[in-house]
Amino acid sequence: MFILLVGLGNPGPEYALNRHNVGYMVVDDLAHTFQASSEKRQGKTLVREAKIGDTRVLLVKTLSYMNLSGPPVAELASFYKIPLDNVIVIHDELDLEFGRIRVKQGGGSGGHNGLKSLDSSLGQNYWRVRIGIGHPGDKSRVAGYVLQNFTKTEQEEVGDLLDDFSQEVTGLFLKDKSAFASKMATRRAVRTQKEK
Repeated sequence: MFILLVGLGNPGPEYALNRHNVGYMVVDDLAHTFQASSEKRQGKTLVREAKIGDTRVLLVKTLSYMNLSGPPVAELASFYKIPLDNVIVIHDELDLEFGRIRVKQGGGSGGHNGLKSLDSSLGQNYWRVRIGIGHPGDKSRVAGYVLQNFTKTEQEEVGDLLDDFSQEVTGLFLKDKSAFASKMATRRAVRTQKEK
């Protein structure tokens, strides 16, 4: 049985470094790190297969825009007969400080349009890996903020986050995923301490 690891984002080079595309960035980095198969198009998704530890993983990016992420992911989960407990979605989170990570199963969308689409197509009981991108401070600035590129400094920090993610990703495949978030937080704290 596969784990379906989905990175949310918008397709196209103009969005590649946007805050909204941090899910795509994680999937691309994992594909590179774990020497995944060549990318193949399946419906409105790009899929690569990887063996990460002892786990077979489908690394997925949707080709529909963020707001329409649900149907392609639901089709893929159905095609491979993957239960929601094995679906893990990686996405940007405005309500978390930049670089922080939280993992949870189920819950609401928190206003995230990609999650709204997934909830509508899949139900809510899939796993979510929320990666903090920070908040611009004013609700009226949110739409523009998520579609802006990470700053140069943030891009360096995202690089560190991607390295940490690939080191700890097998923790996401355990029944208890709390250790993954804890280890990611520890790595971030150690790095922050070294920088002081």
